[in-house]
Amino acid sequence: MEQTPLKRTIVTVLGRDSVGIIAKVCTYMANNNINILDISQTITGGYFNMMMIVESDEVKKSFPDMSEELKQIGEEIGVRIQAQREEIFQMMHRI
Repeated sequence: MEQTPLKRTIVTVLGRDSVGIIAKVCTYMANNNINILDISQTITGGYFNMMMIVESDEVKKSFPDMSEELKQIGEEIGVRIQAQREEIFQMMHRI
């Protein structure tokens, strides 16, 4: 089955700070040919918050598969990881 290119996607990561969160998420992206266009992260009061904008012309997986795998990675490392297509994210956050 041919995959369509992964459109821009917003990935958020929230949870208690711990060693290796960024490494784990970025390794997943690299292993799946997903390019990180922008990344922002903060730690406030021991809580980790990261937002990434990613895309890929050579996606290996469908969006639902990628989203579920990121969710599972989050569960393994004790954070919540959510992936949303950019157009849905924009519609949810407009005034």
